[in-house]
Amino acid sequence: MGNQQETVKQISEGMLDKTFGILYSETKSSASRYSDLLNKHKELFGERKVSLFSAPGRTEIGGNHTDHQRGRVLAASVNLDVIAVASKNDDNIVRIKSAGYDMDEIDLNQLIPLDREKEHSASLIRGVCAKIKDLGFEIGGFDAYTTSNVLKGSGLSSSAAFEVLTGTIVSHLFNDGKISPVAVAQIGQYAENVFFGKPSGLMDQMASSVGGFVFIDFKDTGKPVIEKVDFDFAGANHSLCITDTGGNHADLTSEYAAITYEMRSVAEQLDGTVLRDIEDVDLISKVAGLRESCTDRAIIRAFHSLEDSKRVLHQVKALRDNDFEQFKRLIIESGHSSFEYLQNIYSSANVNDQCVSLALAVSQSVLNGRGAWRVHGGGFGGTIQAFVPNDLLDTYKTTMENALGEGCCHILNIRPVGGTKVF
Repeated sequence: MGNQQETVKQISEGMLDKTFGILYSETKSSASRYSDLLNKHKELFGERKVSLFSAPGRTEIGGNHTDHQRGRVLAASVNLDVIAVASKNDDNIVRIKSAGYDMDEIDLNQLIPLDREKEHSASLIRGVCAKIKDLGFEIGGFDAYTTSNVLKGSGLSSSAAFEVLTGTIVSHLFNDGKISPVAVAQIGQYAENVFFGKPSGLMDQMASSVGGFVFIDFKDTGKPVIEKVDFDFAGANHSLCITDTGGNHADLTSEYAAITYEMRSVAEQLDGTVLRDIEDVDLISKVAGLRESCTDRAIIRAFHSLEDSKRVLHQVKALRDNDFEQFKRLIIESGHSSFEYLQNIYSSANVNDQCVSLALAVSQSVLNGRGAWRVHGGGFGGTIQAFVPNDLLDTYKTTMENALGEGCCHILNIRPVGGTKVF
């Protein structure tokens, strides 16, 4: 641990190049980004002994809309992240200044949810610190400056990355890094649910905190099964592309709520609460009876959720077997299931706006037989995901941006490391 000026010098001398290579697959722009951050921290807080931290965004890869049915998901961290320079203080106050936003100041003597902070970043900081203290770990005051390149509105979950970043800072500054990545994720979810006021699941935080490919089974939501899936994505000679389709982001709450309601309506008719409760039921044999009380759409959405949850197991096996071709075939299957059965590709209230459908069609025209493509995240608008062979990257990006707008296609990689102390 050194002061800002010493750390900038060490970066310029290449001491962090190996770390930057692991996190970002490059060194030059990362060195400049961290050096700028260190200088901003010094301008704001003065000369301090500092540490560097990072928490990545995440991408959902398998299990589309299965988590709220206690199903299985496959997610991964990406090489876009929230980074921070942090230093301890003696004030028992946490101050975090994020680039482009006002500074948040949290008095650690008051660790209860505050109505005025609901849906603001201050609530996440307060919630993370409160839960860490409740778990018997140490907390303390610190001053941090952060910046993020996690794409807003991309489904890469910048909020979960911020929660994981905060937990990682407290873990290393006050607990010698002894708070496990799984615990950091659960702490972040608690802060988002209880202090921020958003009833989110655990997938986003877990992928950001654990890093790499992460399999999660939500059968027991209190103790989800979490396994890191070792796979050398860089060795597969593919890149991950996230394309913002430019869709209408009008209120889609009713569309998302309908998915949950309809899936549960099927489960309840078969004496379950969520679809995981009826995973072993022969659903096909029950269709005639279900149609008396459930809509047809509800039944086919249930087919999607049950099959996509099982499909995750096959995706994990393909990665562990180093069978990337089979993995891509399963990605395409998942995408078709979302389109045909889950029906979350466009809003039923606005059938003329089908930018996601269009993006998928264009992707298929370029990647058919070579890559894979699917909706990314909640659906109805927003983004798609594609696994693109590196020799097709330029063609794919150019084609997508010609169709959907300059700058819409973002070339990413799967990052093997989750929330971490960089230096």
